[in-house]
Amino acid sequence: MEYKLDTALLNPTLGNKIKQVVLVASGKGGVGKSMVASNLAIALSRDGYKTGLLDADLYGPSTPLYFGLDKPTATVEQNNGKEIFLPVESYGVKTMSIGFYINKEDALIWRGPKVSGAINQLMNDTKWGELDFLVIDMPPGTGDIVLSIAQNYPSAKALIVITPQQMALADGRKSGKMFEATNIEILGVVENMSWFTPEKHPDEKYRLFGSGGGKQLAAELNTPLLAQIPLISDVCDLSDSGKTVFSSAQPEILKIFERLAARVSELVGIAK
Repeated sequence: MEYKLDTALLNPTLGNKIKQVVLVASGKGGVGKSMVASNLAIALSRDGYKTGLLDADLYGPSTPLYFGLDKPTATVEQNNGKEIFLPVESYGVKTMSIGFYINKEDALIWRGPKVSGAINQLMNDTKWGELDFLVIDMPPGTGDIVLSIAQNYPSAKALIVITPQQMALADGRKSGKMFEATNIEILGVVENMSWFTPEKHPDEKYRLFGSGGGKQLAAELNTPLLAQIPLISDVCDLSDSGKTVFSSAQPEILKIFERLAARVSELVGIAK
């Protein structure tokens, strides 16, 4: 499929040319959405795509942690009296997060209009340059920030992250309905925490959170189940130390994200 650059993703003032925006969303927090977004962005970069990651979860920014950027040198430049944000690069990915500009111990106590203003500034005033993919780590739920992003990027595609238990379906459905209402195409569903695999017993699977949720949601939304990601013992430790799943001692998790990146690029039709 021949890919045509959407003029909505052009920003000639900053030299931004973004081929595709991918929104990684979830109906609620705690399902591993940020882990999926971060490692998908890294997998796309490892596959040769120019990739950026925007951390749009203003109340719980996690990009600094996942990318080992606890104290990054985030810089701002002036352009005709306007502040322009310069992304911080790590693992081959250009990243931007409100977490680069606030202390990690501080709570962000903002009401809706200020939150919407901040996310609009991060979206419109970041100097990405030329990107094949801009992955956006969305905040959980269907509130102001999510709607602002959908309105700014009408040609974006979405991934919905859920966990396998039946209770997670209700939240996943809300995300699906929101994207349908805003005419955002859903690329597929990613099921996280599908099973637990002990490090010393890589062939064993324990389904701690039930099963079938991702498959059912995908069927309801008429979209593919793109990946099932297990709980692997060393991944949490790696994330806490600013390392990615690609440093895991278990090759299964690497292959899962490599396949996910390949499927995403295939579905949107972007060739390297």
